[in-house]
Amino acid sequence: MAPHIDGPLYYETMGKSGPVMAFVHPNPMDQSCWIFQMARMSTWYRCIAIDLPGYGKSPKASAGLTMADVAQACWEAIDDAYPDERAILVGCSIGSSMLIWMHNHRPDKTAALIMCGTGYNPNKEFIPGRIERYQTEGIGYRFGYTFEDFSPAFRATPMAHYFAELFAERNVFGDVDTIITQFKAYQQPEPEGHHAKVACPAIILTGSEDGTHRSAFPLQKRIKGCEMKILYGAGHACQIEQPALFNRYMTEFLTAHKLFPGTAQRS
Repeated sequence: MAPHIDGPLYYETMGKSGPVMAFVHPNPMDQSCWIFQMARMSTWYRCIAIDLPGYGKSPKASAGLTMADVAQACWEAIDDAYPDERAILVGCSIGSSMLIWMHNHRPDKTAALIMCGTGYNPNKEFIPGRIERYQTEGIGYRFGYTFEDFSPAFRATPMAHYFAELFAERNVFGDVDTIITQFKAYQQPEPEGHHAKVACPAIILTGSEDGTHRSAFPLQKRIKGCEMKILYGAGHACQIEQPALFNRYMTEFLTAHKLFPGTAQRS
């Protein structure tokens, strides 16, 4: 089992046939933030959405946790559901950062990377503020934090409140100390050549209203052959705000790289 994590990560699956597609969520959400993608992609793929340590129903983690530990735990979840298979990896925010660690842990098992809510920010100045808010407000901080992942226009919608309440309802299963421990792991510098090691098709889907949008461009340059699509008007969690467009960009990318099994049926 992965070091510093108190057991296997919790996951949900959808889809009975096709290649494997694995989803890794952002802070402060959990695996259910991929509900629109799971519903669409499970037609063609065997989908698995994973709860990171301290979120959803996943176990706690202890001091000393590293991003490599979490990457290993994510692969262990995939192995539990679909042993010894390659996977298309999809992530948002810290989930996108996790994809790079997962790729470098098992490059031979990584078919492609689809990243959103991400960019190149080596100093990660935002992390101390997040840690401080969790320390002062506790696990309840997740409710307000969810709205920060949305564009200003989307925050006022019933759907934004639906998701914020959905994640907050699961606070009873969450662990604030683990969330803080994971932020501290995320804060550590990446090793030399971390992004340059990516050797599979990759794309960044970035919301124009996302605070990390500008930093998506330097990240794209650090990953050889990385593609990009902009979702205009969307915020950090663009997969929730504009699911139809997000899913279309995913499908187009996968089709172009011969990773979409529905091509023959759709033609």
